[in-house]
Amino acid sequence: MPHYELTAHALHEKLKARDITAVELTESVYSRVAAVEPHVKGYLTLTRERALQQASAADAGFQKGDEMPSLAGIPIAIKDVICTKGVRTTCASKILSNFVPPYDATVMEKLHQQGIVMLGKTNMDEFAMGSSTENSAYQVTHNPWALETIPGGSSGGSAAVVAADAAVCSLGSDTGGSIRQPAALCGVVGMKPTYGRVSRYGLIAFASSLDQIGPFSKDVTDCALLLNAICGRDAMDSTSVDVPVPDFTKSLINDVKGLKIGVPKEYFAQGLEAEVSDTVHAAIAVLESLGASVEEISLPHTEYAIATYYIIAPAEASANLARYDGVRYGYRTENPSDLLTMYKKTRSEGFGQEVKRRIMLGTFALSAGYQDAYYKKAQKARTLIKSDFDAAFQEVDVIATPTSPTPAFKIGERTADPLQMYLSDVMTTPASHAGLPGISIPCGFVKRGLPVGLQLLAAPFAEERLLRVAYTFEQNTEHHRQKPNLRVEL
Repeated sequence: MPHYELTAHALHEKLKARDITAVELTESVYSRVAAVEPHVKGYLTLTRERALQQASAADAGFQKGDEMPSLAGIPIAIKDVICTKGVRTTCASKILSNFVPPYDATVMEKLHQQGIVMLGKTNMDEFAMGSSTENSAYQVTHNPWALETIPGGSSGGSAAVVAADAAVCSLGSDTGGSIRQPAALCGVVGMKPTYGRVSRYGLIAFASSLDQIGPFSKDVTDCALLLNAICGRDAMDSTSVDVPVPDFTKSLINDVKGLKIGVPKEYFAQGLEAEVSDTVHAAIAVLESLGASVEEISLPHTEYAIATYYIIAPAEASANLARYDGVRYGYRTENPSDLLTMYKKTRSEGFGQEVKRRIMLGTFALSAGYQDAYYKKAQKARTLIKSDFDAAFQEVDVIATPTSPTPAFKIGERTADPLQMYLSDVMTTPASHAGLPGISIPCGFVKRGLPVGLQLLAAPFAEERLLRVAYTFEQNTEHHRQKPNLRVEL
């Protein structure tokens, strides 16, 4: 098996044993990138020179026999919404086409302390607004399982490069499902930690009360290793929570006996593709056969989640994106006649259609005379959605649902219908409203060969329980071992 196909934990053992050097590993992954990138288009920026320097530094530590962190020398890709010092960070937007951050996001500082190798920055929907990675100002990313289909979004690039073995693992961000949905559609593991578990400092904001950084990986063990690295309180982010960070690898126990799994009836309703429903029900049956008890539950306010999300998130985006005015950094229109023209032209030329749509939606929802009718009402609905989950977790340990109502759809299929596109996140937005941790794991395929994801949700800061259930499922199935048949020559 080529080195680029291996997991981070398997590669760590090889690096420790000096069976391979970090430089050789990095070169191996870049050879894979060169082969698949023309087809997948998952990266916006590659940082080869820096990566090889980081790999050499890791090799020096292994050579000396130092006790090296589990991610030392491991090639990782970073979503282009996370600030990387000295490396262009665009949010896949024209308005930030020339932005080079003068500082690292906290998650990057933590990963550098681990000695990781940063491969580059991955494509995404512009400012994380989208479910298909078709809203990038630069390129459309293709799903490695079927190149004519989308990889999900907004972290589609981060999911696709892991699925294509063009990165060992990656970081993304999740506002309404932007890690979990692409993980499901690309057949990899993706996790949104509890809101506040990971610092948002250096994450370019979309909706500040919803955004959270999380990992993509080839298996649940690598997911736990990345969580170990990135979680924790940060004085630079007032929303990060001061709770202990356990060693998440200790929760990788192949046992679900005695755990109660709730299956919400609202998630198996109209709009869910029959094959997806069957595949997810079969996955839940596997957990039941392994000793978990399964019961139907109700989350009655689920139907309001999408409408609530598309008021709250655009309202926060409207405020967050007001800073892109052409004055301090980023794109500025050429030769404006006056200041007001400069503002208007900079923003109209710099932002794409979906971003403009959401800014206008958000500005309207916050405008005089409408704020109580829309934004305030949405916040009340959000509280009801959270209350549903609070009540459910009094009765069950974990909630199991489909991650996405459909497998990957064809590129261009929904671009003319924003509402249909927004409904791609119908399974993931409720947990985002409640700030819950959620993980998507591969649980099977539809007949046309596209992956299906099982979403597991738990109470706030119960990531260990999620990892235990996900790990047990993974250890007793083979879905995560299957790889897309990308016909490319190395």
